[in-house]
Amino acid sequence: MTDPLETLDWQGNEVNCAACENHALLASGGCKPMHACVHDRYAKRIDRFFAQHPELARQYAAHPYFEVRAVAARYLDVFHLARLRHDPDGTVRSTVVSRLPLRQLMEMRLDPDREVRIRVASKLPPHDLEPMMHDDDYFVRNMVAKRLPKGMLALMMRDPDSSVRVVVVGRIDESLLPAMINDPDGAVRLAVAKRLSEQQLVLLRHDADWRVRYEVAQRIDACYLSEMALDEDTMVQEMVLMRRLEGSIHEDGNRRTYVKN
Repeated sequence: MTDPLETLDWQGNEVNCAACENHALLASGGCKPMHACVHDRYAKRIDRFFAQHPELARQYAAHPYFEVRAVAARYLDVFHLARLRHDPDGTVRSTVVSRLPLRQLMEMRLDPDREVRIRVASKLPPHDLEPMMHDDDYFVRNMVAKRLPKGMLALMMRDPDSSVRVVVVGRIDESLLPAMINDPDGAVRLAVAKRLSEQQLVLLRHDADWRVRYEVAQRIDACYLSEMALDEDTMVQEMVLMRRLEGSIHEDGNRRTYVKN
């Protein structure tokens, strides 16, 4: 994407190089209209300016335009960067999170902006995520569920959002999967079915969701295929028929085996 052919500041006024405090840099190529300018409203031009003059970033840490503060945050030293943890703009705070030392991220777990908290959850060490398991935003909790130590995932098995519970199912210890077979959401039970063993699938063969029963029909022990052939859903019936066509069931005493043709 090419830069726009205009030189406007954050208030929509034409940039006045003659009145700029950095006017001396113009002659040496330290800044250039429509390319590298700290007063331009275009973030890429602001970034090009600070890339050449990172030492000037601290002078603009309190600039009224949030884009200037956000870009300056990429170049500030850690001491001055920490001061922006409480910046009024979420974009600025999000940039701060990307560079702030981990030990200073703890207090930002309660940031009012969900995007900032999501970024915090993606950076904190897993063992420091426990307080964020109950965040008000489901996407924050989703990120927590992806990174939380597996031993703590049981605490999120009853999360109010089904998408979070799906993530939990994908990571939780196999021994805890049966505890989620009665989840109220079919998508969660489907995720459970995908991880259950052939023997455990019998627990879901009468599930209310056809998608779950279809998954069960693909892998359940062949001795249950006759029962599932009577399923009310045609997709499930077709899967059972497909498995039957691929092989035949033979009795061997009290043990049933599934033999390929």
